[in-house]
Amino acid sequence: MANQLLYDPSFVKQLFDEMSATYGVVNLLSSFGFARRWRRQCLRAIPIRPGDRIVDLMTGMGELVPDAARRTGGRGSVTAIDISPRMCERARRHTDGRLPCPVRVIEADVLASDIPAGSADLVLSSFGLKTLDASQLRVLGRQIHRILAPGGRLSAVEISVPPSRWLRPIYMFYLRRLIPFIGALFLGNPDNYRLLGVYTAEFGDCSDACRALSESGLEVQMVSYFFGCATGIVGRKPAGDAR
Repeated sequence: MANQLLYDPSFVKQLFDEMSATYGVVNLLSSFGFARRWRRQCLRAIPIRPGDRIVDLMTGMGELVPDAARRTGGRGSVTAIDISPRMCERARRHTDGRLPCPVRVIEADVLASDIPAGSADLVLSSFGLKTLDASQLRVLGRQIHRILAPGGRLSAVEISVPPSRWLRPIYMFYLRRLIPFIGALFLGNPDNYRLLGVYTAEFGDCSDACRALSESGLEVQMVSYFFGCATGIVGRKPAGDAR
């Protein structure tokens, strides 16, 4: 498959629409719970304060939203964005009426959203960065810079290719071969789940994303989880940056 198609927003939208019915259980079981653990670590990597206005980009099924909402409390808010309408439907069911603060789930392309400038104290993202190529990551960096208020924070996490010579082939075999098999067991399309390994191999780790965010004017650093099987980005918009 040509890389250009792999990163086309309409292709990504269709892919996650098709995976929406099985993605949650396959993601949990195939990662042996590590996906949930890495999401928790993403949230713990930065302070979440009562009253924070949080934007969760590429929210998927809204997995980060409940914990984020509880930590920001009744004076805060969470806006979750995803390009897949079916993922958005599941995110709404996942978050509707059970959380202490207002939650909005918006179907939109994060590269062209109309979230108001300076309206977020905190931007989050889990497991969506790999679906963006280098040029799209630069657009995302500008979008996050625009959305964040001065002094605002960000935290992201993504499945990555571990640097270890002995771990890398085992991990990539697992992503490319076993996860599609697990997806098929739960009546998902194994070809769709096979693409997650393709995205991960192309993505590598968060270093390119970190560079794109830095070029946009954000202060960021990359972090590693479980020997580099996942990497993340933590950072902030400088307090004096009113752009």
